Amino acid sequence: MRTTTSGVSRRTVLAGLGAGAAAMAVAPRVALADKAATDEAIAKILGGVKAQDGKVKIQLPQIAENGNTVPFTVSVDSPMTEASYVKAIHVVAEGNPSPQVASFTFTPTGKATVSMRMRLGKTQDVRAVALMSDGTAWEARQEVKVTIGGCGG
Repeated sequence: MRTTTSGVSRRTVLAGLGAGAAAMAVAPRVALADKAATDEAIAKILGGVKAQDGKVKIQLPQIAENGNTVPFTVSVDSPMTEASYVKAIHVVAEGNPSPQVASFTFTPTGKATVSMRMRLGKTQDVRAVALMSDGTAWEARQEVKVTIGGCGG
């Protein structure tokens, strides 16, 4: 004789747990980007131009205690005139599910500086690429050590 206390039998509960465990076993895992995927994303952004070191400054904490909110600032040394200005800044992270974090476009006025927060899933390099109006590109990178991941890590 089968008894239930809340209208649900032990067999139903165990069957549900088994189905849930099976679903978890075959569920797709989030793949993290790697250096190759990041290099490919940057190559696509650059369109064949080779990025040089210099002009771009990226400010990040060396250690991020929480990867959910990592502040960053990217600035580019540029006069921001009609003759010479920053057209775009792209920020990529090597260890996130998608390497591209953010993109910003500019006009030849003001300053080429951006600040915001991003999520980082693990310790990784963060790279900033600036595309200039004269067709050149500049890049900077910095490693951030993440103690608690923000992208499911």
